[in-house]
Amino acid sequence: MGDTPEYSQDSSDLSPAQRLEAPNTRLIDASIATINDMDTLQACIAYENQHQQRVPILRQLEKRAIELRSQDDDD
Repeated sequence: MGDTPEYSQDSSDLSPAQRLEAPNTRLIDASIATINDMDTLQACIAYENQHQQRVPILRQLEKRAIELRSQDDDD
């Protein structure tokens, strides 16, 4: 049972496409919830705007941005 790259990969290494093109909404939700920096979040927003423009996904990304900003304010 060795480390398999797809399971040991840090979530911050995921591309916007990997985060937002998951096969089901629960994986997309989890991918958005694990975004921990504004650069990654902005890349995901840009990707979604350029490709699918799904309003529910954009709303989730916006909510995550608010959460990240409030965490920055707490520091």
